[in-house]
Amino acid sequence: MLVVEDELKLASLLRQGLSSQGMGVDVAHTGEEALVRASATEYDMILLDVMLPGRDGIEVCRGLRAREVWSPTLMLTALDDVQSRVRGLDSGADDYLAKPFSFEELLARMRALRRRGAGPRPALLGVGDLRLDPAARRVWRHGVELALTPREFALLEVFMRHPGEVLSRFELLEHVWDSGYENRSNVIDVYVGYLREKLDRTAIETVRGAGYRLRG
Repeated sequence: MLVVEDELKLASLLRQGLSSQGMGVDVAHTGEEALVRASATEYDMILLDVMLPGRDGIEVCRGLRAREVWSPTLMLTALDDVQSRVRGLDSGADDYLAKPFSFEELLARMRALRRRGAGPRPALLGVGDLRLDPAARRVWRHGVELALTPREFALLEVFMRHPGEVLSRFELLEHVWDSGYENRSNVIDVYVGYLREKLDRTAIETVRGAGYRLRG
C-alpha cells in the first residue's frame, strides 16, 4: 500500500489502521515523492489525497497513468462537489472517497477495488485444496476454515495470487511489511513457519537461494 497524505496526523492514523489489517504501508507526503515511490515500487493499491503541496493528487494520478502505473487508486479529498469527483475519476483514479470518512467504509471500498484490481483478480482465490476470500478475509483448507492472524493472511494471499511462482523474501516483504519495518532479517522465515504449522509442513516449499513457493 502507498498512502499519499500531507496531513501528518491522518497519514499516521491510516498507516496504523491499515497495518493492523495486515497490510504493508508506505507513506508519501508530497506529490513528487508519490510519483517517485509509485514509479519504483509495484504497489497493490494507492490512497491518494487530492490537496497536496506542489503537484496535487490530480496531477499525480495523471502522471502515474502516463508512466503506465496501473495500481488501483482511491482518491481522498475534502472536496465533495460533483466537478471535483469528475476531475479525479477522469485523471485515472478508480474511486473517490470524501473526507471525513469512516475507516470501515474505506476498507470496504478498498476491498471492492482489490476485486477489480489492475488485472484479473477473482473474488475467491483457489490453489489446490486451499480457498481464500480476500474481501471477507477468510481461508479454508479441505473445506475447514483456518484461523490466521492478519499478517499470516496477507502473506498467504500473496502466495495464492502467484501460484507455483518462486517469491523472494524481498518480494514478500514488499507486499506484507512496509519499508520502515526494522526487523527484516528473518521475519519472512518466521511467518512461513507459522503458515506451515497451520496448513502443513509441505504446503510452502523452500527454494534454496531463491525464496519460497506455494505448492499447488
